Amino acid sequence: MTTVPVEWPDVAESVIRGDLTVAVAYGTPAGGAVVTSVSPVGLADREAGRVGFTTSLGFPKKLDRILRDPRVSLGYHTREHGFAETNAYVLAQGTASVDLSPAPERLAELMAAAEPFLGATPKGRLWDWLLREYHRERVFVDVQVDRIAVWPDLMARGPLSTTGPAWPSPPLEQEPPKNGTTPRVPVDALARQMEPLPHRVLAYQGSDGYPVVVPVAVTGHDSAGLRLEAAPGVLPPGGRRAGFLAHAFNQQCVGLSMRTLTGWLSVTEKGARYAPHTSHGLTAPANKTLIATTNGLLAKYGLRQARRNGTLARLRELVGEATLSPTSRS
Repeated sequence: MTTVPVEWPDVAESVIRGDLTVAVAYGTPAGGAVVTSVSPVGLADREAGRVGFTTSLGFPKKLDRILRDPRVSLGYHTREHGFAETNAYVLAQGTASVDLSPAPERLAELMAAAEPFLGATPKGRLWDWLLREYHRERVFVDVQVDRIAVWPDLMARGPLSTTGPAWPSPPLEQEPPKNGTTPRVPVDALARQMEPLPHRVLAYQGSDGYPVVVPVAVTGHDSAGLRLEAAPGVLPPGGRRAGFLAHAFNQQCVGLSMRTLTGWLSVTEKGARYAPHTSHGLTAPANKTLIATTNGLLAKYGLRQARRNGTLARLRELVGEATLSPTSRS
């Protein structure tokens, strides 16, 4: 797109700096999108036109896909337990780079930035050992913003304003998958699992290759899938692969629950329907001590596995390839 940094407006700055939980979407080889939630703790540099988040080596598939296709999007869609002072929905689309070995100074800055959002870090000899990998082996995903889109409310209703290139035309309809477009997971059970998860977004690949993340509401379901409702114009007509995220969280992300889906989106004059093909859930304990203990143990296990099975070496190789041959921007 452009090599000039995109400096977003004040309304977007408040949201980017203030949201506790954000939806992150990245592409799939089949032309779909996966969307999950992260806590970016306000990581951004407005002057440089850059936003970001951190993740763990315990999620190598996400990193692998981002390194192979660095076009990602962040949907700032929740105001709960954050600091933003506006109800605007903000979508940041850009090109990601991955820092697998951040400097100690950067890790220290991250810990300081995280405390207002996630609370104080436990201290002491035992905690220092338990959380060593969780804190020192963080992976930074830096996103050079190519476009900022802002709608005046959290359901993306009202006039759209963009910073950077103009909003592209709707993507063309996709060919259906060989295994068909009907649901492949029990829809009734899925609807029950999602009922206590109020924050819901859908992601699809836009016509320029960048994922589009939009808020949606589930208005019902049947054997054909979930019936969706969204603001006029944000869901493209026709059928396509799409990702879905439903999640909930309390203050400082205690008691986090999340369900991520992949499936088939169909939009006609009669409405929008989503047929889920895969479903994965995650629930964190509603206790800070248990969360910290779980995070520490999972980080130790994830790093050990990444070293043993070659994941870390493969990711380092992909980072090197991305540095030598960065994705060109049109």
